[in-house]
Amino acid sequence: MAHTVELIAVGTELLLGNIVNSDAQMLSRELSALGLNVLYHSVVGDNPGRLEQALEIAKGRADIIITTGGLGPTCDDLTKQTLAKSFGKPLVFHPDIAERISGFFHSLGREMTENNLQQAELPEGCTVFQNDWGTAPGCAFESEGIHVLMLPGPPFECSNMFRYRAVDYLRQLSEGAIVSRSLRIFGMGEAAVEQELRSRMNELTNPTLAPYAKEGEVELRITAKADTDGEAQALLAPVEQELRERLGDVIYGADVSSLEEVVFGLLKEKGLTLGTAESCTGGLIAKRITDMAGVSAVFRGGVVSYTNAVKQNVLGVSAELLAEHGAVSEPVAKAMAEGARRVLGCDLAVSATGVAGPDSDDRGNPVGLVYVALSTPESCTVQKLSLGAERGRIRTTAANYALDLVRRYLLTK
Repeated sequence: MAHTVELIAVGTELLLGNIVNSDAQMLSRELSALGLNVLYHSVVGDNPGRLEQALEIAKGRADIIITTGGLGPTCDDLTKQTLAKSFGKPLVFHPDIAERISGFFHSLGREMTENNLQQAELPEGCTVFQNDWGTAPGCAFESEGIHVLMLPGPPFECSNMFRYRAVDYLRQLSEGAIVSRSLRIFGMGEAAVEQELRSRMNELTNPTLAPYAKEGEVELRITAKADTDGEAQALLAPVEQELRERLGDVIYGADVSSLEEVVFGLLKEKGLTLGTAESCTGGLIAKRITDMAGVSAVFRGGVVSYTNAVKQNVLGVSAELLAEHGAVSEPVAKAMAEGARRVLGCDLAVSATGVAGPDSDDRGNPVGLVYVALSTPESCTVQKLSLGAERGRIRTTAANYALDLVRRYLLTK
């Protein structure tokens, strides 16, 4: 039986536009990977009457209802109470959950207020989703032929609760096995990927193939259904091989989260170290690398050389070079990377210099002009980029190109 899903986000702050409903985006993506069809999204304020109305509508068009938000301790957190009433399920107090909540506050050195204990009340007979990322537990139950799942609203809690608690529950609702594989692409836009693969995507029914646009990159999700996990994996393998042959090295990884994760793994594998010299990216490359635990084994450090004085005095870029070519130029990008490799004592160093906007620089270079360079023991490679006019996108994409330069070099070693 094919299941249909409705997502109901609860929170007045969503309706007011104070926060973005990122939970719905994450859940839709992950549910699709499980082979579950999300047909409707609803957003309801912190109002029991309107939530009851939304539930009545959802009952008539979905057999899986997933709510996010409204599970906290305050007076406007009424999701659980409203759903229990709507499905005729009494709330039951769980002493073990209350103890966990109390221990959570104790670990933070804070006193727990009495209203937090309402989070330990859950619908009778439900499957409890233990929350190791906050206080409010989630849960799931079946009633009236409908599976109801309640997840907390904060995105960090919601995503972890779904992946490490709810997925196991949902897998039991699917006949057979559903397996997904995500290929990450950088250096080829979504439109180009779609054009290259359009006919193949239309032909495929099992596995299915779908592209998803990310910030500055593309994800290709392959999903297969079969009686067993092994059979589903066997369906995936030839499609992945075909995609790798057609798209080549713009595919930078499978089931990975980012370019920096791949670069980190390659640096460890090759036993090499990396440093950075950044101007227009303002330390973003170094930040993305150091967000990963254990990276100190391969990352020596970074220099944010935002001014010419720092380029000269720290990285050793000559005043004559800056005067002749300007800070945003191929020679300066090269000198920055070579200076960083020398100063930081690393095997490889990557640099970025450019015009992030909102205005052109004093030499008339346009917004979006960026040079990234990679200095290695053998040579220094420089890449000229034109990245549009939006400041945030320029910085993010420049960092991607810099990391991709490192990745491509490491693949040759």
